[in-house]
Amino acid sequence: MTERPASILIVRLGAIGDIVFASALIPVLRQAFPGARLVWLADEAYKDLLIHNPRLDRIAAWPRSRWAKLRTEGSYGTLLKEFRALVKNLREERFDWVLDLQGLMKSGLWAALAGGKTRIGLGSREGSQYLMTRCVDRRTESYAIGNDYFKLAVELGLDTAAFAMDFVPGDEACAEADGILDALGVAGTYAAIFPFTTRPQKHWIDEHWSALADRISSRYGWPVLMLGGPGDTERAAGIQSRCGSDLKNLAGKTGLAVSGALIRRAGLGIGVDTGLTHMSIALGRPTLALFGSTAPYLETGRSDAVVLYDALPCSPCERRPTCDGAFTCMAQLTVEKTLAAVDGILKQA
Repeated sequence: MTERPASILIVRLGAIGDIVFASALIPVLRQAFPGARLVWLADEAYKDLLIHNPRLDRIAAWPRSRWAKLRTEGSYGTLLKEFRALVKNLREERFDWVLDLQGLMKSGLWAALAGGKTRIGLGSREGSQYLMTRCVDRRTESYAIGNDYFKLAVELGLDTAAFAMDFVPGDEACAEADGILDALGVAGTYAAIFPFTTRPQKHWIDEHWSALADRISSRYGWPVLMLGGPGDTERAAGIQSRCGSDLKNLAGKTGLAVSGALIRRAGLGIGVDTGLTHMSIALGRPTLALFGSTAPYLETGRSDAVVLYDALPCSPCERRPTCDGAFTCMAQLTVEKTLAAVDGILKQA
């Protein structure tokens, strides 16, 4: 495209990993259009992933949870008023480009409501394709991390030299992370593990996590921190209870920005297909990703960030597992295999 937009809206409402992947477009767009106004529309729950990025001019937050609460309470007048205010706020930007990176009806509606001159949808479906002025197929043969967003950059004729995930935790989060580490008595190098995600078929075996934490602690002499969200506290407690070592359980105790700050200081990150694992790679940390039912990428572009993925004939099954809950693809990733991969990663770090 030869057009040089003066204002650009990125629409990627959630979730954690998807926003982290999509953030690789921020430096590309900033390099291509240094004087353009660059705004990102996201679910308010995820704004901490973006709000401290100096290459973004503004975050427009969609208060989805609040609006759901207003709807439940029957406060339709307040809901309508806030909805109109957000739409007005977006339209006042007079966007030249609106990039719908999610490709769903909910994101497509926001792209249309923003009123951009050119609306470009990535993998648009659910009818959102009819709200776009141009659509780009997100399918690609690449196995690289963020491959679909890279494809979009190429389709837009942009220089991809700056393409790299761009997550900035922020100074306040880094200071809070320092306080947490001081309170835990963690002064040197430590490992961070991320066992939790949204679908059971993406989980590794809980007993394996406990054994791995113990082995890392004894093998390298490092403390191990476990990070997760508020919904992960029960599983986290179970993993911690099986450990012989002093696993530091922070599940549900840190927000996204603080989790990012803790990850940025870690000597190693290990996790399943979850946002914190992708964040670890984005922050340049030595990382091991454990994939089975999903494989969003196999190539990270770095020798110290590795995907452990032993594909079965049914892999990746995504949302349709056929193993009756055995989750064989993840169970076959033994603690020994994982430790061997960690050894290899740390030799490259």
